[in-house]
Amino acid sequence: MDATLLLDTARAAAAAQQYPAGALYVVGTPIGNLADISLRAIHVLELVDVVACEDTRMTQRLLQHLGLSKKLMAVHEHNENQAAEQVVQALQAGQRVAYVSDAGTPAVSDPGARLVHAVQAAGLRTLPIPGASAVVSLLSVAGDTAAQGFAFVGFLPPKAQARLAALKALQGSAQALVFFESPHRVEELARDLAAVDPERTLTVGRELTKQFEDVVRMPAAQWPAWLKEGQHARGEFAVVWHARPPEARDDDAALPAPVLACISALAAHHPVKEAARLVAELTGLPSKQLYQAALASRQRGDDATDPA
Repeated sequence: MDATLLLDTARAAAAAQQYPAGALYVVGTPIGNLADISLRAIHVLELVDVVACEDTRMTQRLLQHLGLSKKLMAVHEHNENQAAEQVVQALQAGQRVAYVSDAGTPAVSDPGARLVHAVQAAGLRTLPIPGASAVVSLLSVAGDTAAQGFAFVGFLPPKAQARLAALKALQGSAQALVFFESPHRVEELARDLAAVDPERTLTVGRELTKQFEDVVRMPAAQWPAWLKEGQHARGEFAVVWHARPPEARDDDAALPAPVLACISALAAHHPVKEAARLVAELTGLPSKQLYQAALASRQRGDDATDPA
């Protein structure tokens, strides 16, 4: 699309909203496909006085694609505290400032959190302009029906011993866990996930939204071999470590058989939360542990009162 037409379209779509002066606009940008930028993000980038950014060269290319020319200010992990003071001063002078990272939503894995904190601490406004996110994009196609929510872990420790310890600590989570990894360390992550829980399901996203995007689902045991095929080890990775199915968790293993029978019978006829509360009151056992046992029973379709 012609840049002038694109800017006109963005104004028509987004200009009706209020864009207060003296505010920081945290703008999500594409993670690979330039078409993923929103019309509202384009309008904000046109409107602001300054664009603070993780890498001025990357942001300059994005702005040129949009037909924009803006004053740029570098705000990255090495200067974020000092640069935040300059942003605060610009906001106090009544300017609008946008912050963008190299790709995706700032302050999730990229820099930006310290900047946002400094602006808020100064009593100034921070406004989110939603955009692309590798985390949400991959979760939307993971199909993890056993997960009780999700947690974004990001990059695991680079050293093998610390990475294995982190994975073992996370292994029993009832949530879907999202990791990021670079092509330089992805084979080590694959090896460790296969060692820790080889049957655990993974959804692997490679080069999300880009021309050679891959989204594949497999047991962790298969991932190391998949990486060795073709060019699969190249590119940036996001990985969903699916939640362990309730029957695979150890939460109810230590519960006495009579308690398991009771929780199973109650879960067959009452909401899971209510069943766990009742048994917790009767036994004094942790309600969280009982909730997991009741949920596992419900999902298995067990009914301890049925002799069959």
